[in-house]
Amino acid sequence: MPATIITTAQQKGGAGKTTLAAHLAIAWVGSGKRVAIVDIDPQASLATWFEMRAGNLAGASMAGGKGSLTHHAIGGWRVAGKVTELARDHDIVLIDSPPHADTEARFAIAAADLVVIPVQPSPMDLWASKATIALAAAEKTPAMLVFNRVPPRAKLNDIMARAAKDLGAPIAKTGIGNRVTLAASMVDGLGVTEAEPRSRAAAEITALAREVLKRAG
Repeated sequence: MPATIITTAQQKGGAGKTTLAAHLAIAWVGSGKRVAIVDIDPQASLATWFEMRAGNLAGASMAGGKGSLTHHAIGGWRVAGKVTELARDHDIVLIDSPPHADTEARFAIAAADLVVIPVQPSPMDLWASKATIALAAAEKTPAMLVFNRVPPRAKLNDIMARAAKDLGAPIAKTGIGNRVTLAASMVDGLGVTEAEPRSRAAAEITALAREVLKRAG
C-alpha cells in the first residue's frame, strides 16, 4: 500500500506550522505508523527537536515503541525524489515546508496527497492563507485549513470560521487550542500525546491526526 504524503504549508510565518507537524507525526507513530519527516525549512526547527528527541529517548522511536520516526533535512528541489524513496518503506511521509518561499513550498505541495494549512483565528492570518491555498490549487493538490492556537472565545472562532469558508479550502472539524503543553512537550523532544496523553491537547492532536489521514484518502 503506497504511503500517504502530507505537506504542512503556510506562507505566513508564526502560524505554528512546524509545531503542528511534530505533534501530528508523533500521534501517527503512536498509532503504529512508520513516519518519515522531510524537513525543507531552512530554520531547521524540526531537526533541533528531533535531535533532542533522539538524545532523550536514547534511540527509542516512541514511548511504547509502536511505530517509527525518521527525519530527513533536504533542499526543496530534491523533495520529489526523496519522497518517492521514503514512500517505499514508510506509511506516512510528512513534508514541513518553509514560509515565505514559493519555490520550495511548490515542490512540497506538488508531492503531497493533502496540504494542511494551519491558521491562527485572526483576520490577517486568514487573509495570508490565500497565497498557500492558491499554490495548492495551482498544483491541483487538495488543501485543508486547520485553526491553530485557538483562544477560548467562541464568538471570534465562529466569525473566523464563516470568513474562512470564502477562501476555497475546507476547514478541519478539529481545531487546536492555544495550550502551553504543546510547546512544553517539544522542549524534551516529545509530542503532546506522549508527554501528556490524557490532556485536552493530546485529544485534539489525536483527533486531527485521524481527520487528516481520512481527508488525504
